[in-house]
Amino acid sequence: MNAAEEFKKIPTTTLADLLGRAQVMDIGMRPLWSPIPRVAGPAFTVRCPAGDNLMLHAAIHRAEPGSVVVVESGDLDYALAGGNVCAVAQRRGVAAFVADGVIRDLAEVRELGFPVFARGVIPVPGTKKAVRPLNAPVRCGGVRVAAGDVVVADEEGVVVTPREDWERVLTEARRKLAKEAEESLDAWERAHRARIDAILNDGGFEG
Repeated sequence: MNAAEEFKKIPTTTLADLLGRAQVMDIGMRPLWSPIPRVAGPAFTVRCPAGDNLMLHAAIHRAEPGSVVVVESGDLDYALAGGNVCAVAQRRGVAAFVADGVIRDLAEVRELGFPVFARGVIPVPGTKKAVRPLNAPVRCGGVRVAAGDVVVADEEGVVVTPREDWERVLTEARRKLAKEAEESLDAWERAHRARIDAILNDGGFEG
């Protein structure tokens, strides 16, 4: 089974319901162009200290096709990548960048159709001096990400499924989506109102 292709069918909202807040990156991690496709793939992790982007530039030549390159960055003052880096990553089969930092050349990236989820853009490039190990655990958007964890990103946000849990989570997500697909809006509304009214009654609400 191709886990990435299967996870690409699962909305991040469904995964967030199953995994909880701890596995969802914070609100600052957003798609940099729209409409952006949902992406999914195993994490290839990168750590870049403040002002430096060497290891991301190294990663695009080492990440396996289908990987989501996940970057921990030390600042928001220098771009981690630009149009050419994204173009080479795309040509080599990288599925997306998820970067806890900023990039540049957004118009070029948008034109490429290369998915980037990050904190924003800045025109200032970083330097290339700091050597760090690749595929070590990183922290991105407030979530710990290890190499091989399944990263799913869409217009709603970015969710990380730990590598050891992906089969269970995928099974539960499929079951949840199937159940939701069978339920009409009328049935959902009835159940929803009953649940909300019960909570209100328990809280002493009158009205």
